[in-house]
Amino acid sequence: MAEAPPVVPSEELLEWPKKDKRRFLHAVYRVGDLDRTIKFYTEGFGMKLLRKRDIPEEKYSNAFLGFGPEESNFVVELTYNYGVDKYDIGTGFGHFAIATPDVYKFVENARAKGGNVTREPGPVKGGSSVIAFVKDPDGYSFEIIQRGSTPEPLCQVMLRVGDIEHSIKFYEKALGMKLCRKIDRPEQKYTLAMMGFADEYETTVLELTYNYGVTEYTKGNAYAQVAISTDDVYKSAEVVNHVTQELGGKITRQPGPIPGLNTKITSFLDPDGWKTVLVDNEDFLKELGNA
Repeated sequence: MAEAPPVVPSEELLEWPKKDKRRFLHAVYRVGDLDRTIKFYTEGFGMKLLRKRDIPEEKYSNAFLGFGPEESNFVVELTYNYGVDKYDIGTGFGHFAIATPDVYKFVENARAKGGNVTREPGPVKGGSSVIAFVKDPDGYSFEIIQRGSTPEPLCQVMLRVGDIEHSIKFYEKALGMKLCRKIDRPEQKYTLAMMGFADEYETTVLELTYNYGVTEYTKGNAYAQVAISTDDVYKSAEVVNHVTQELGGKITRQPGPIPGLNTKITSFLDPDGWKTVLVDNEDFLKELGNA
């Protein structure tokens, strides 16, 4: 019996990610002491605690923090699993980034509140941009970037990938992201690609990093995923499913409502194993309204 020919998706379906209403909602990661991290992020970084919830029957708590409301801003979702005080960040996760008008002042405050400054403020090598790096109490790294006023201070999630061109193509096709900027630094043996839904200076971007010759990284068990909004999780999952057949990666959760919460989501891994969750726009706003 002859095999059925592969189903060719319609042009309209493949164009859906570019027409969809998408933005980065939050990054999810695990911490060893929720109150300690909340204290450091609010006092050391100037974030606001937006909401906190405890789920004793599932033995975890989480907290959402950011520089603006969840309805419009990218935030971090911290997860504390009862009794677990340490995680392995792995070699693949890079950093988050915060944009601020005065890196020197920001870093001085973060240091005074217990932040571990791993790179002092100053211009980047061979350039004029002023940056610094600060680690939080769990060892997550934050790049602090000098930037005038910005609608989104929490501006980057950096992940390392094994094939930059392949990853760019995946995020363009599967998620409708655009390549905002690509930087090749042969003398330092790495290439960066800034991927997002709008201009890099207006919104959050995914910073993909390729280190020459390195194709695999350890994921650890600390960083979990980014969540991105969509107007239709079913259509979005159909596109992702098609793209994974061509470029790798896989759907890890079929589209549908979360039991007990009714928020519709779908999730998938990219070709390097990084996880993204797509969340229904209307359901997400309802969830915030009930929080």
